[in-house]
Amino acid sequence: MKTFSNTYIFTFSLIMVVAVAMLLSFVAMQLKPKQQFNQEIERKSDILRSVGEAEESADVKDYNAYIEQEFEKYIKDSYVVNYEGEKQEMDAFEVLLKLKEQAGKDPTERLYPVFLYTSGSGDENYIVPVRGKGLWGPIWGYVAFEPDMNTISGAIFDHAKETPGLGAEINTDWFESKFKGKRIFNEQGKFVSVTVDKGIDVTTNPHGVDAISGGTITSVGLSEMLKDFFGGYESHFREKGTVK
Repeated sequence: MKTFSNTYIFTFSLIMVVAVAMLLSFVAMQLKPKQQFNQEIERKSDILRSVGEAEESADVKDYNAYIEQEFEKYIKDSYVVNYEGEKQEMDAFEVLLKLKEQAGKDPTERLYPVFLYTSGSGDENYIVPVRGKGLWGPIWGYVAFEPDMNTISGAIFDHAKETPGLGAEINTDWFESKFKGKRIFNEQGKFVSVTVDKGIDVTTNPHGVDAISGGTITSVGLSEMLKDFFGGYESHFREKGTVK
């Protein structure tokens, strides 16, 4: 039986490790543009769904092309503001793709993207992304506001791994629809955000949404996420909206 020296074995192993690493790096580089494109399509779809568009996405033959066309048709403008509400010379979609990094910063140091939706009848909504922590992992969403920058006109949420039938219900239509018409400023003009909690009388509380039964921690995380990000947009909302 032929034997190999330790030096030979070590050299062979090193060469194989380097070769495999180079191959994996090459594959990753080749796949990166495709992965980024898929991320862009996913986010564009979510933005559109927050205002009730892209409803035919499940029936079209070319999903990607459909989302791109709908986004170009309805999202007429986008921009970035800082915590003070000052516009920044940056691409809103590039900031959106790095929202995870932004969420990890202090709110005063973040960049906040805004997307302007214009319906076929000319109505406008301002869409902002939000990101936070649920029970088992990250949660995120997109919230659309009426031109008063106070009243929510639509919202969609999603999660990485919340509990099915409990916290995972945040991405269902029946829950998301509860946010429509809610307001983030009270009658005195104070920022109060929107709270998700058990037992809220939604008929008398314009700032509250009844929590998901059994999904307490996810609901708390959702409340904190909204307060955190809406607070970051507060200066811009006051400047552009009706609440001063």
